[in-house]
Amino acid sequence: MSEKKYEKKITCIGAGYVGGPTMAMIAAKCPQYKVTVVDINKEKIKAWQTDQLPIFEPGLLEVVKSARDRNLFFSNEIDAAIDESEIIFVSVNTPTKMFGQGAGKTADLQYWEKTARDILRVAKSDKIIVEKSTLPVRTSVAMERILNANEKGIHFEVISNPEFLAEGTAVSDLESPDRVLVGSRETPPGLKARQEIVDIFANWVPAEKIITSDTWSSELSKLVANAFLAQRISSINSISALCERTEADISMVSKAIGSDRRIGAKFLNASVGFGGSCFKKDILNLVYICEYYGLPQVAEYWENVVKINQYQEERFVQNMINTMFNTIAGKRVALFGFAFKANTGDTRESPAIFITRKLVEEQADVVITDPQALSNAKEDLADIIQKVTLEPDPYKAALGAHAIAIITEWEEYKGLDYTKIFNVMEKPAFVFDGRNILQHKQIFDIGFNVYPIGKPGLSHL
Repeated sequence: MSEKKYEKKITCIGAGYVGGPTMAMIAAKCPQYKVTVVDINKEKIKAWQTDQLPIFEPGLLEVVKSARDRNLFFSNEIDAAIDESEIIFVSVNTPTKMFGQGAGKTADLQYWEKTARDILRVAKSDKIIVEKSTLPVRTSVAMERILNANEKGIHFEVISNPEFLAEGTAVSDLESPDRVLVGSRETPPGLKARQEIVDIFANWVPAEKIITSDTWSSELSKLVANAFLAQRISSINSISALCERTEADISMVSKAIGSDRRIGAKFLNASVGFGGSCFKKDILNLVYICEYYGLPQVAEYWENVVKINQYQEERFVQNMINTMFNTIAGKRVALFGFAFKANTGDTRESPAIFITRKLVEEQADVVITDPQALSNAKEDLADIIQKVTLEPDPYKAALGAHAIAIITEWEEYKGLDYTKIFNVMEKPAFVFDGRNILQHKQIFDIGFNVYPIGKPGLSHL
């Protein structure tokens, strides 16, 4: 196809969990645009061009294949892609800063700034730069100052277009989003650039679901949305601790309060804790912003959402130790799941990381099974990998184990033959259901001692 047939040329810098799927959907829905995804990681780019994509996301391969080599391309030639494009989405890593001012809370923007300077170095024409990474409020101002401090006579407009994808449902989230948020400066050039981004999504997203705002409101909305969702999880998890003490049932409590239309049922499933790349990072970013602007009470309020999540992880391990006669030294513990949630291989901030490390610290013999996340687990636990076993087969993982801990709510764990598993475990055999996905009475009747989250335990002891 001749290059001249493309109405727009779009580049995305960053081929990860956000950039790859988002650009694949844009390319699939907009064959009139050329979409190029670039990344410095050669192995990642190579994988995007095969049927073994670098990330696991249900339905993603079909979307990629529908557009790949038609108008969707993957490349390590970053400079060339920057040069030819009119619109550049930036989806690079913005981890929590672990040094200097704001350490442990604010975002580390060194990769974002390097990308901005690369764009400035290469660009020969005006461009629209789209913030796709999660960034602190008012980052766009800093980016504009870097980009527009040039002597080339080139003008850049920075647009905020935060992602609201949930891993495991990213394809449906992109195809039928709750909303698409596009923020810009409220100036004639800013509004013109904003409309260009709106026009991309208008190819398949209904107009009423495309929200426009000023840049700073858009940036803040991303942080606050994740903070509110995490707040709900931490709230129900705090009540799960109370349920265990009072012998109430967290599932019944969740159902009762979730049926209130003012509250709703989503994000009210108690569990071992939340993970992923966004919740903790975005909340701590919000905490830092509040502290920076002299709002310590607001900062403390949101920081407690993270502290409750940490408490839930610690409480889960302590319950295991207490239940297993106050020692797990030398005992084989099988962790069923390592990804932070089902239907993804992502392990960023997964509760499994903390739990594994604490179990190893207690000298347990830890074996980990997961259908998608073992390669990431190997990296996450690199410093203690010789002390853990990675086993793809859950039945083999359970062989000789004293306890099983359900860490990730993979559907396949519900359908395992637990009688078969019970027969090959040490006795007494324990199940700690960190996701409340099993039929606890049935598991108990097989012979297990069963300890859910937020419910009374079922013990033969």
